[in-house]
Amino acid sequence: MREPFTYPNSAEQFKRAAKVIPSGVYGHLGPAEGCFIPVEAFPLFSSRAEGSYFWDIDGHRFIDYMCAYGPNILGYNDLDIEEAAAKQREKGDCTTSPSTVMIDFAELLVDTVASADWAFFAKNGNDVTTLAVMTARAYTHRKKIVFFKGYYHGVGAWTQKIDYAGVIEEDVHNNIYVEWNDIDAIEQVFAENKGEIAAVIAQPYMHGNFKDNELPGAGYWKRLRKMCTDNSTVLIVDDVRAGFRLDLAGSDHYFGFEADLICFCKAIANGYNVSALCGKDFLKNTVSSMSYTGSYWLSAVPFAAGIACIEKMKKLDCPKILIDKGTKLKKELIRAGAEYGFNLKVSGVPSLFYLRIANDDSLMLHQEWVAECVRRGVFFTNHHNHFINAALTDADIAETVDIAREAFSIVRDKNPE
Repeated sequence: MREPFTYPNSAEQFKRAAKVIPSGVYGHLGPAEGCFIPVEAFPLFSSRAEGSYFWDIDGHRFIDYMCAYGPNILGYNDLDIEEAAAKQREKGDCTTSPSTVMIDFAELLVDTVASADWAFFAKNGNDVTTLAVMTARAYTHRKKIVFFKGYYHGVGAWTQKIDYAGVIEEDVHNNIYVEWNDIDAIEQVFAENKGEIAAVIAQPYMHGNFKDNELPGAGYWKRLRKMCTDNSTVLIVDDVRAGFRLDLAGSDHYFGFEADLICFCKAIANGYNVSALCGKDFLKNTVSSMSYTGSYWLSAVPFAAGIACIEKMKKLDCPKILIDKGTKLKKELIRAGAEYGFNLKVSGVPSLFYLRIANDDSLMLHQEWVAECVRRGVFFTNHHNHFINAALTDADIAETVDIAREAFSIVRDKNPE
């Protein structure tokens, strides 16, 4: 049995942080959001990262299945990406006039992404999902947006719910919510709001939190694509989380259709801060007409990193590698759970998978198991999907399964009933 980790240095640094930073560590990277249960099982600060690992400030190494919540796709500190970024940094980064590396990056995205005729760059996923919705409204001169329940499209007020702090009724007044995979419900929404729907925005498959991930049903995307076309409604795919883990040509391409607008971030530059909205030619002038920019959006180093990242992903056939690794891990984790009487559900595409112990609807057993894995060096979280990166080795997978098996044993012993 491995000695479980403790985190005295993390606890001490969190006390410092809480005095000067709201929540200490805010958002999904910290303990306040609800995915670190119990909080004391999780490290709160890292010291360094390499390949498929990060080390916390107490010196513990973790096999990382959160990958910085998505940006790490090739491995932390990948030498090819770091070399490209360093060369560009020597020339210049955030300058008064942008570098032509921006054009190089846009051309590469247009050549790579099946539905892209152009690319517009920003910094965060929220930047480009917001621009996508604004573009749809500007182009159609309509207000209403269709969402699928369980979605996450960023932190803008338009993406929130009426009972969220700081959100007012006007922010979400034109939002329409339907169940994922219910094509009849979408048809009804179009019928009831004829000529009023600016856009449908969706993840390529339902990879929300706190629930099993759900792939699109047979013919689902084809029918939805036709409905949007027939109703002059813009179809937006939020590929911020899944982008490049399913298909380098875009997750819409993976599922056999083309979006009008597609949003990328996270894995686009292996951790360098850049996002991109790509779209069809008929929407290009609309984007040009809008006042939408940011202080660091045209910085050159992330563009150079993005070029190196996409070129390397193409060379490796990265999505295949990630799906193959994820499939192997999935099979072994399910087998390990069954040995100890646990029904571990692994849902979603294997390169972007969701875990849930299905023996207990309260999720308490699942949270216990995740905590025991983390305390022994495998970084999962409780209610978020997980990410595979290309640096993950067979030895890492074997170690993960050994730790998972030990964690299953501990949870079974604590819960013999």
